[in-house]
Amino acid sequence: MTSTDPTDPTDVPGIDALAKLIRSRRTSMLVDQARDVPVDVVEQLCELASWAPNHKKTWPWRFALFTGDARRRLGESMATDMVAVDFGDDAKRAKTAGKYLRTPATLVVGCTPHPNDMLHQENRDAVAAAIQNLLLGATALGLASFWSTPALVSPPTVLDLCGFDAEDRIVGIVYLGWATAEVAVPERHPVTLAHVDH
Repeated sequence: MTSTDPTDPTDVPGIDALAKLIRSRRTSMLVDQARDVPVDVVEQLCELASWAPNHKKTWPWRFALFTGDARRRLGESMATDMVAVDFGDDAKRAKTAGKYLRTPATLVVGCTPHPNDMLHQENRDAVAAAIQNLLLGATALGLASFWSTPALVSPPTVLDLCGFDAEDRIVGIVYLGWATAEVAVPERHPVTLAHVDH
């Protein structure tokens, strides 16, 4: 029997479609390497990202899209920054130099700093929420996506290449491409809700 209670979340139009979208999102780089991801599609995804909650309306997200040979420049720049701070060995740096060629589009997502420590942390939280919006939008469009942690959070050469400020941080590098295969559903542990009513 369907509930008629307007506060019943199972009776809200569209909730099933939203739940299906959220549960269908997968981390994947199984993509068509020969098919480009149009810039306007990525712009649409970044616009969706900007609707993430942001406590003090600092709008902390920054986006830089790399396609074509620019992906190689991104990798080489990251490897250069790794050498500068003596991070990783030669093999790790070589892998980093070529890794952003894995998908046709590589999106660097940055975060602005804030002098207030609490807001500094909240800015990163807002950018993480923005990335989730972006990933869900990508899934809805048929794109495979992979949210990767950068080798370095504040690599100066990469930040400059992205057009970001020197004080910005990189929260994620998102690989994007048109999906060619489905990914198995991962196990999810049941959620435990602590309910305090008195």
